[in-house]
Amino acid sequence: MFRITRFQELMKGVPRGAFDHIVKKHNGDKYSKQFGHWEHMVAMIYAQLSGATGLRPLETSFNSQIAHHYHLGTGCIKRSTLADANSARKDAVFADTAEYLMQKVSRQLRKQGQELLYLLDSTSITLKGREFDSWTLCNKTRNTQGIKLHVLYAKKTQVPVWQSISAANVNDVEKAVDVPLQRSATYVFDKGYCDYNWWHRIETAGAWFVTRFKSNAGVRIEQERAISELATGTVLQDQIVRFKYKHQGGKRINHYEKPLRRIAIARHDKPTPLILATNDLTSDALEIAQRYKERWEIELFFKWVKQHLKIKKFLGRTENAVRIQLLTALISYLLVALYKQAHGFKKSLWDCLCLIRATLFQRPDIDASAYRKRRRQVEEMARVQLGLFS
Repeated sequence: MFRITRFQELMKGVPRGAFDHIVKKHNGDKYSKQFGHWEHMVAMIYAQLSGATGLRPLETSFNSQIAHHYHLGTGCIKRSTLADANSARKDAVFADTAEYLMQKVSRQLRKQGQELLYLLDSTSITLKGREFDSWTLCNKTRNTQGIKLHVLYAKKTQVPVWQSISAANVNDVEKAVDVPLQRSATYVFDKGYCDYNWWHRIETAGAWFVTRFKSNAGVRIEQERAISELATGTVLQDQIVRFKYKHQGGKRINHYEKPLRRIAIARHDKPTPLILATNDLTSDALEIAQRYKERWEIELFFKWVKQHLKIKKFLGRTENAVRIQLLTALISYLLVALYKQAHGFKKSLWDCLCLIRATLFQRPDIDASAYRKRRRQVEEMARVQLGLFS
């Protein structure tokens, strides 16, 4: 009886019909004779999962598993063909595939009825040197030459639910306006996203936010709230405030007119307190402080992806190649997370990735069946030998 490999089981997270629909939507395979988007994506995901360090090792290792290509819906690859595809193809199909998987995870989150807590941030990826300079120099900042990856991260499921890739000099808040907002969700972000009109959009959408006030924020105190005994020493102030000024500077008008909470939290490692801003007027101050503290988890996500997937060394140096590799890294992360959830894997995501990486082309069902058969043979042999000497 045929049994699928672990890699094939992982790829079930992207049903072929749904992927073909995405390709058709973008007319992606119009000029592709043999190496279509599906073959391209399978090869790039294999590169992420196997830890291939370049095109030559990727070609050699993938082609050595020719017996499994048919059931993956692909064939042998050539490094020149893969390099040309990375360089010439736009990233639209890969971006929509990542979005499909993110929506899949997001639906599961809503079905579980869990608290919708989202963390928003970006990370910079440095790209310098031969061929990178031709398209990154013009957008570099004082600190970064390369690109930015913007991510909205679901805290409960520990997966991204929205992403965007931009030049290094794009302000974070410019991309924040594209974030899909959900009613009754809580969005946590740092003061790099300080735009009062965007805060107003979150309020209008029926959602909450937790962020930080800038030191020069002009606010008027309307009420001093009592601090509970439990919060004494940690919460220094809990106030209801409103913005003083209608104009933010230039011709920009501040549309946020409702009251906000201004909470000062003591930081034992720094002399100045943390000044939080939120439109949640009912939750306990310590609970709001804890939500902001959990923002650190998105930093851990960025660190995890950079350490364990391939987004530092790239298989191509064009902008298209970099974008495609970043997106396939996110797709791989989501596929591993879905695999872990579907199989009830109790250990960490890193342990799950290690298991998949070490057994990509093994057939778990056959291995388990062989193990059970050997176990029965050992038990039968022990029983017979016991009878001989009784």
